[in-house]
Amino acid sequence: MAKTDLTKNLLSRFDKLQGQRENWETHWQEVADYMQPRKADVTKTRARGDKRMENIFDSSPIQAVELLSASLHGMMTNPSTPWFTLRFKDEDIDNEDEAKIWLESATEAMYTAFNRSNFQQEIFELYHDLITFGTAAMFIEEDDEDIIKFSTRHINEVFIAENDKGRIDTIYRRFKISARAAMQKFGEAVSSDVQSAFKKDPYKEVEILHAVYPRSDFNPNKKDKKNMPFESVYIEFKNGNELSVSGFREFPFVVPRYLKASNEIYGRSPAMTALPDVKMLNEMCKTTIKAAQKQVDPPLLVPDDGFLLPVRTVPGGLNFYRSGTRDRIEPLNIGANNPLGLNMEQQRRDSIRAVFYVNQLMMQDGPQMTATEVIQRNEEKMRLLGPVLGRLQSELLKPLIDRVFAILLRNNMLPAAPEFLSGRDIEIEYVSPLAKAQKSTELQSIMRAVEILGSLANVAPVFDYINFDNLVKHLADIVGVPQKILKTQSQVNAERQQAAQQQEQMQQMQQLQQVAKAGGDIAPLAKALPDEARAVANAEVE
Repeated sequence: MAKTDLTKNLLSRFDKLQGQRENWETHWQEVADYMQPRKADVTKTRARGDKRMENIFDSSPIQAVELLSASLHGMMTNPSTPWFTLRFKDEDIDNEDEAKIWLESATEAMYTAFNRSNFQQEIFELYHDLITFGTAAMFIEEDDEDIIKFSTRHINEVFIAENDKGRIDTIYRRFKISARAAMQKFGEAVSSDVQSAFKKDPYKEVEILHAVYPRSDFNPNKKDKKNMPFESVYIEFKNGNELSVSGFREFPFVVPRYLKASNEIYGRSPAMTALPDVKMLNEMCKTTIKAAQKQVDPPLLVPDDGFLLPVRTVPGGLNFYRSGTRDRIEPLNIGANNPLGLNMEQQRRDSIRAVFYVNQLMMQDGPQMTATEVIQRNEEKMRLLGPVLGRLQSELLKPLIDRVFAILLRNNMLPAAPEFLSGRDIEIEYVSPLAKAQKSTELQSIMRAVEILGSLANVAPVFDYINFDNLVKHLADIVGVPQKILKTQSQVNAERQQAAQQQEQMQQMQQLQQVAKAGGDIAPLAKALPDEARAVANAEVE
């Protein structure tokens, strides 16, 4: 089947992207060999289900990767706690009670979509790849059955490119599927080779290339798949057969990078930083194991003069020697009990733990911490992970939430918005535990300021400078209080007005009582009271 101009261009671009990635592949393979063996098939071809840890002698680096991945998952996208909320960019609209209620309903609908999908298991895989390889990729697909489907792709499948702003807007994914799956997905568009393979061996693998990139020649007024901002093309990699040409309204991939140099496209990871120590620790442990073996089962000294009997080294084994001579079998003293090697191993472990923030992320043994110590510990986590959080918010969380919001909106799975909210811009606010830890400093500053002002209130009216309504709202936002728990501004105003009226009536009643006791005329004052209050006052006077 002849290649079209489109497939020729795609394959040519792919060759260039593949050349740009070659230097990274050996690095990823080495990192995965020591710290994520289950994905150590970047440059190596391994059989599925094969053993992958036969050359690892210390698993502490693997545990450190697991811990940091789980910590990021718990601190950024924890399924049991809110980790984002929506708000309008216009503060005046955002303070409207009706707008707040709709935003909270829309946020809850998004959480429901996340929890009903496979998001949690796939995002955990993404954190694993991020910590190990420095670059991770997740495909967010609009699905007929599940509405939204997430799939974290292996780094060996992904080839990326940036735009002029340093954002990833192009991705090529080379992957393998069975001939049966290819027929199910693309139907008669597959080549005759795939059709023949489907009939003979439906589980024979076929290599597919999926390219997603900005479309320059599209009409935004048309809503068909060929007039969308991003073009999506599937081709058979072997023969260039064009399988499908469509598009996406949003970039369907999120490709976060842990750390990135200015002149590089792919990210760098803590695993890359720890790799020298990990390799050294592995070799040290291998040597220590050999030394322990020699100490437990040492080499033997056997006389070479006429010793013909077999040496029995099993428990209870009998070995005969000539009485009155030193012709006996003796163990060789190798001096294996050397604490220096163990100390060096521990130094390497401590260095690896420091790279992955193990000591900061795990609870330490000791007496129970005070509330102040807990706050200080959270602040320390924030300082350490703060730079990483900023990049992950822009490259992971924001495009992820934008994509899910757009899919739910197209499928009418968000609550109907009031008319006055039409066309208003919405922004994301992150309220994850890690984001809250970043705000803890602001909270402490506010509480400290209120405490200082309270000590000065007897001297001067210092609280006149504080808008307590705004203070309460701001504190509620910082600590993440749900909107449905707070009263609306209209409710607060109505209750305050009612309380003021009641207070005014009480004062008038007191005035009536005082006038009556003095023997004065209460008729003019009584006319100003409501009927209920007037009846109570007259009864008391009588």
